[in-house]
Amino acid sequence: MTDLRFAVIGAGFWAPFQIGGWREVKGAKCVAICDRTIAKAEKVAQDLSIPAVYENAEELLGREKLDFLDVITDGSTHCELVHMAARHRLPVICQKPMANTLADAENMVRVCREAGVPFFIHENWRWQSQIREVKKVLDSGEIGVPFRARIFLVSGFPVFTTEPSLMELEEYILKDLGTHLLDVGRFLFGEADSLYCQTDQIHKDIKGEDVATVMMRMGGRTTVTCYMGFPGNFLEKDVFTQTLIFVEGGKGSAELDRDYWVRVTTESGTRAKRYPPTYRPWMLPTYIASHASIARCNAHLLQALRGEGQAETTGEDNLKTMRLTFAAYESARTGSAIRFCKGAAAETQRRG
Repeated sequence: MTDLRFAVIGAGFWAPFQIGGWREVKGAKCVAICDRTIAKAEKVAQDLSIPAVYENAEELLGREKLDFLDVITDGSTHCELVHMAARHRLPVICQKPMANTLADAENMVRVCREAGVPFFIHENWRWQSQIREVKKVLDSGEIGVPFRARIFLVSGFPVFTTEPSLMELEEYILKDLGTHLLDVGRFLFGEADSLYCQTDQIHKDIKGEDVATVMMRMGGRTTVTCYMGFPGNFLEKDVFTQTLIFVEGGKGSAELDRDYWVRVTTESGTRAKRYPPTYRPWMLPTYIASHASIARCNAHLLQALRGEGQAETTGEDNLKTMRLTFAAYESARTGSAIRFCKGAAAETQRRG
């Protein structure tokens, strides 16, 4: 099997982990890295033995023979770079959030569709093995029809020390962490029928919101509440970056608890099994819950790039998550609930 050649644009905090994830996957080879700050690209290239370095994306695409492009920059440049890939008829994978505005996200999907270019989003959260186990339980019908669920990731981890650029974002938690959790909600329960959101800012030295609570009616049957935030409070048992999930159904309950335990309770009793992530040297131990899903997501997208299956997190699919994200901002801003005409794929209507 011939390796697919790809380049990475973006040499910031996430790049070494994304490239590390690719190196766990057979059939793909990173041949170049590009960053507007050339010194950052040179450092990553040296550390990871990447042969070519660029500071201009157009120059990269003009010189390198590539099979796909992996965009790992901040959200402000995603639209420009995806449009560039479409002009070059080059399949492209983009980090979340897809774009900083809903209009940009819609245009990115449109130009790739019109150019016939595969467009995927690196939405790795749903690829965590413990979350996919919860999905299996729900799909089996063992706990009956889910009527209520909680998705929770609140932590005192000092994210602004690890990633200080997050402090400058005018819109933070919903775009950064929220896109993951809202996508998990869609993955587990289906599209949203309605949404209501409240946000807050606990850290006063940042620009955006660092806490959000989103309540949705999903799949026409399940009330789902997403709790997200890095308020800096001291929790007895911090879960960063673990996502906790509790689902109530007509026949029982399913829980993803701390330390990757999945518990299923029905009238027959409770069974429990742990699904811990596998550590690799390129991962940060504090980020292991999310880092361990990168390679699994990459392997899935590589199959789609080879025409060996359909990708879950296409641009078209992730546009539904982006519509939820921006609807949450509208709800928080206006104090109104949002109703979706035909699930999250449709235009929204405001209601009091």
